[in-house]
Amino acid sequence: MVTSIESSTILVVDDEKSIRRAITKRLAREGHQCIEAGNAEEAIEQIRANQPGLVILDVMMPGRSGNQLLADIVTSFPETAVIMVTAVVDINIVIECMKGGAHDYITKPFDLEQVVQTVDKVLDKRKLELKIKEFQESLKNEVEAQRKEIRKLFLNSIEALIYALEAKDKYTAGHSRRVADIAVAISEQMSLSAEDLDNIRWAALLHDTGKIAVDPAVINKPGRLTPEEYRHVMTHVAVGAGIVKPIVSQQVLEIILFHHAFYNGTGFEQTIKEEEIPLGSRVITIADSYDAMISDRPYRTALTSGQGVAEIRRCSGTQFDPNVVTAFLRVPLL
Repeated sequence: MVTSIESSTILVVDDEKSIRRAITKRLAREGHQCIEAGNAEEAIEQIRANQPGLVILDVMMPGRSGNQLLADIVTSFPETAVIMVTAVVDINIVIECMKGGAHDYITKPFDLEQVVQTVDKVLDKRKLELKIKEFQESLKNEVEAQRKEIRKLFLNSIEALIYALEAKDKYTAGHSRRVADIAVAISEQMSLSAEDLDNIRWAALLHDTGKIAVDPAVINKPGRLTPEEYRHVMTHVAVGAGIVKPIVSQQVLEIILFHHAFYNGTGFEQTIKEEEIPLGSRVITIADSYDAMISDRPYRTALTSGQGVAEIRRCSGTQFDPNVVTAFLRVPLL
């Protein structure tokens, strides 16, 4: 039964009745209320009448295609999440769907258990987005004293949602929390102020928020990414900054924006280098990279802690700030 997410009506759109019924029957067992549509016109009528929280939408349908309908949903019903369904595993089609506003995708033939997992994950993403919109609306009518308390409550809420989202993927489970712990430990070795520590902690916890908009098939690709795929993954930096901008300080926002910057200025589409990069970003890039190194990834097994430390040393002065590396090396129990 649905427990970790808010139950919401789900619209299944596919021209094949048997497929619609199989999906709705399985999701109903999880406590979801499902409705159906066989084409784009029926889907729009159902959305207007029932305001579903999620649409599962087939890309290829007679008449108007799923991609065309996706554009209408994103424009006219922005609070409705969309999972695209495709029978062709083509990364270009997938990326087109994600860029068009889809939250995720599933492929035919269906693994119904995977469908359930994807639905739960996307509804969690939608919950995160709605929380942020709720926060924005609440700020319009609150005085400054209340604003600070509301900000704290919503940051805590978003932190919990990020943990829940990461927990659904064995490669990212606990990543943001570990990065925050390492970043704070480095900052303490540098004797940074309490305000700087707080900013770095929040930036570390929120640094990967933008990955809710990145295709999981690209993130979890077992081989080397193509230039287009890498560019797609790196959009999470700007997307994440845009998501959290209403609820964080300018300092936290800038730390998130530059957390993939290379110290020597050679990072992806990078325009600043060395001391121009916010100190918090220079701290988090080490914490982020180290945790990624010592964690299993789809394309390799985890390095040992010693190997991870050696790699941080090797990249001192190029990818990483040498002064921050020195502080990192003083952190106990690495």
